[in-house]
Amino acid sequence: MPQNTTSQGSTLGTRLPMTGTVGQVQKVEPSTVGSVTFTDLGLAPVFTNTLAKLNITNPTPIQAQAIPVVLTGKDIIGIAQTGTGKTLAFGLPMLQRLALTKGTGLVLLPTRELAAQVDEKLVAIGKDLGIKTAMLVGGANMGAQMRKLRENPHVIVATPGRINDHIRQKTIDLSQVSILILDEADRMLDMGFEPQIRTVIAMIPKVHQTLLFSATMPDKIAQMAKAYLHAPQTVQVATSGTTVAKISEEIYFVTKEEKSRLLEKLIADNPGTILVFSRTKHGAKRLAKHIQDMGHTATDIHSNKSLSQRTEALLGFKKGKYRVLVATDIAARGIDVSDIGLVINYDLPDSAEDYVHRIGRTGRAGKEGKAISFAEHHERRDIQTIERLTKKRLPEKSKPQDLPPARQSTIKERPYESQKFGGHGGRGGGHGGFKPSWRRK
Repeated sequence: MPQNTTSQGSTLGTRLPMTGTVGQVQKVEPSTVGSVTFTDLGLAPVFTNTLAKLNITNPTPIQAQAIPVVLTGKDIIGIAQTGTGKTLAFGLPMLQRLALTKGTGLVLLPTRELAAQVDEKLVAIGKDLGIKTAMLVGGANMGAQMRKLRENPHVIVATPGRINDHIRQKTIDLSQVSILILDEADRMLDMGFEPQIRTVIAMIPKVHQTLLFSATMPDKIAQMAKAYLHAPQTVQVATSGTTVAKISEEIYFVTKEEKSRLLEKLIADNPGTILVFSRTKHGAKRLAKHIQDMGHTATDIHSNKSLSQRTEALLGFKKGKYRVLVATDIAARGIDVSDIGLVINYDLPDSAEDYVHRIGRTGRAGKEGKAISFAEHHERRDIQTIERLTKKRLPEKSKPQDLPPARQSTIKERPYESQKFGGHGGRGGGHGGFKPSWRRK
């Protein structure tokens, strides 16, 4: 069993001489966020210098309010929309605290893609300190992960399922974990990971700091916070369920048969990269092929894809190899691309909260974005549910009169996809046929 020796905390600390280097921590009020710097928040020069090299000059609201609290060692609940900089909000103070104290940081996230992105950012901001990380995700080689663990990483970034695999095989030692981060906690619970999270918490020392970050605050997150956090301080930069201010939102009410025709017109009329959401993995595959038939470069990402396939699809989308990416909700929070011009909800999501996460893929880092949703006429109540959560009306647009003619699909439809309640994993088969539990009430 790999042992995380207590020397890693002191080794990291020698690379970050703290005496006389940390500014006075400034309590930040939301109204003063724009006037503070990372130095004001109490970060050491080694981090502020690295941020400057990365052209990150001013903290976002969640960073400005969370970093000073985390540096004090308190537990925290951070509520913010996606795309607001939560990774640096917990990553920067975590690395600084690990430099001062012995121990290991553990970050749990719901998907492989999110784990990869967090790991990449931690390596970027910790490279001047010689930060070592180990990423534990499903679909990757266990042997390679074990070798990483034997190097005594300062930070472990993991999905709940894969870290539990290591726990069962006794290939990981969590006895030195001093900081636990539950990122995208609401999504982890939605995906059924609470038992795995409980197992992890039982394996780490009782005395540790817990940072819980979430885009929404449903009752089950409040219950988790009550069970696992000690006197947490809540940092909330927007009401739970609100969307990013610079995203313009529209909705079209169309028939099932008109969806693909409207999609073709919108892709033709809107330049730049486009992210399309499908309810099912088979629907995503079909849509990607349909978009390719329109003459656009497109690919799909969902749970049926291997880790290497998902990595290639996301990297190709980031680098412009694919103009359009079709995704399911399983991948919604793992897509961190800064310049997505348009998000299209080809199918409405299975929960109103997922609507917030989906459209949060555009309008990131203060940029403007656009989100368009398709709904069939019998789904008006579902739109009202989304509007109640986001506390705004979705502007209804008239269907364009010049829709292109229907195309003949080149993919043979699977038999169950035309059935009302078909499909795998309880998700339903075809577009528009399945009514998830939140939409049957």
